[in-house]
Amino acid sequence: MTFQDLGISNQLQYAVDDLGFVNATPIQEQAFSVVRSGKDVVGIAQTGTGKTFAYMMPILQDLRFSKQKHPRVLVLVPTRELVLQVVEQIEQLSKYINTRVLGVYGGANINTQKQSILQGQDIIVATPGRLYDLALSNALKLKSIQKLVIDEVDVMLDLGFRFQLMNIFDVIPERRQNILFSATMTEDVDALIYDFFKKPEKISVAVSGTPLDNIEQISYNIPNFFTKVNLLHHLLSDKESFDKVLIFVGFKRTADLLFKHMQEMFNDEMCIIHSNKTQNYRIRSIKQFDEGKNRILLATDVMARGLDFDNVSHVINFDTPEFPENYMHRIGRTGRAEKAGKTILFSTKKEQVAKEEIETLMKYEIPVLELPEDVEISELLTEDERPREDQGVSKNRTSLEYVPGPAFHEKSEKNSQVNRGGSYRREIAAKYKKPKTRGDKNYNKRNKKKKK
Repeated sequence: MTFQDLGISNQLQYAVDDLGFVNATPIQEQAFSVVRSGKDVVGIAQTGTGKTFAYMMPILQDLRFSKQKHPRVLVLVPTRELVLQVVEQIEQLSKYINTRVLGVYGGANINTQKQSILQGQDIIVATPGRLYDLALSNALKLKSIQKLVIDEVDVMLDLGFRFQLMNIFDVIPERRQNILFSATMTEDVDALIYDFFKKPEKISVAVSGTPLDNIEQISYNIPNFFTKVNLLHHLLSDKESFDKVLIFVGFKRTADLLFKHMQEMFNDEMCIIHSNKTQNYRIRSIKQFDEGKNRILLATDVMARGLDFDNVSHVINFDTPEFPENYMHRIGRTGRAEKAGKTILFSTKKEQVAKEEIETLMKYEIPVLELPEDVEISELLTEDERPREDQGVSKNRTSLEYVPGPAFHEKSEKNSQVNRGGSYRREIAAKYKKPKTRGDKNYNKRNKKKKK
C-alpha cells in the first residue's frame, strides 16, 4: 500500500515525497487507522520496519495548530541518541506543518531546556529521567498531554526506568491515549500494559525472534578475543564489500580494548560510542558514521538500540549476546526498509550456549564458516579468558612470591590498647586542665572571679 492509499494529508504527503518514500511498511499500514481511532495501541514489530513513522504519521495527521504553550504529545525513549533521532524524524515529517517539537535528555544543560519549554512546544521527546526532573521543577506542565508514546519500552525497563515511568503516569492526565511500540514482548512489558492500558488493540507484524528474510546470516567459531581481532582485520580490509560496518560488543571495557587494537590499521575510518563517552563525542560519532565519514562504528547494545542508519552493509557481532532478543536488535540495524543486509556472528566455545539460544528463538540455524587460512589463531589471552587461578597473577614474578602469608597477625603494641571508658577521659581532662563546658559563660565568669 502506498502512503497516498492510507489517506494522509497533503502536507504529510509532500514530506514523504521529499524523503523518497512511496510504499508504507506493514506496521505503518496497520497502525495508521488504529492510532487515529484514539484507542490504546500496542505495536510489536521487528526493528528496522519504520515504527517511528508508524506512530507519528497518524498523530501529526490529527494534530491541529494551537497557540498553547503546554505540550499535547509526549514521546518517551530510552537513550539520548534515540531522542535526537526521533526529533529529526518528526521534523522531517512535519516539514510542511506548523508543529513545535523539542527533545530533552540528561547530560545537557537543564536550564537551556527549561527556556525552550517556556517558549511553547506541541511535542516533547524525552528520556524518562530528564522528563521527570523537568516535571518536578515545575518547568514542564504535563496536564495537557493527550497522547503518550512509549518507544522501545523493553529497553527502558531493562535500563531500570520503571520507577520513573510510574511517576510520569501519576502526573499526566488519566484521560489520554497510550501508544506503546517495541521489538520484543517481555513479561515486564506485559505487566506494564496490564496496569496502565485500557483494552489496548494489539498490532503484531512479525513474531519476535523471526529472522528478517532479507538479512543473510553467517557465523564463525573462534577460540579467543585476539583471534576475533585478527579475523576482524581480515574482513575489514575488504573496503569495497564492507563499506559501512556496525560492530557490536557486549561491554564498554571490551569496546575500548577492541578500539585500541583496531586503531593502528583503521584509525581514521573508525568511531566508537558507549555510555562512558561524552554526549558531544557520541553525537559526533553517530553523525560521522551516518554521513559516511567513518566506515566503521563500534558500539555497545544500549547505545545503538533503535538508531536508524542508512545502508549499513554489515553488522558484525564481535561478542555473542547473552540475551537472544539483543541479537535480533543488532542484526536489525542492517537490511532496513526491505533492503538486503548481511550479519556475521563471532562465537567462542564459552559463547556457544548463547548462540544456541539465539537459534532456538529464531528457529533457524546460523551457517558456520571455516576461518580463512590467512587468519592467525592467537594464543594470547585477555585477563577474562585466562584460567581463574592465573587471573591477577603477574607473569614477571616467580612462584615463590605467591606463598600466602598468615591470615591473621599478632596485634602490635601500638594497637593493643584497651578502651578505658569514662575514667580515661577524666584522666586526660585533669592532665590538660580543660574546662568541662567551653560554652558555659557563667562557668567562665566564676573562674575569673576566683582568680581575682
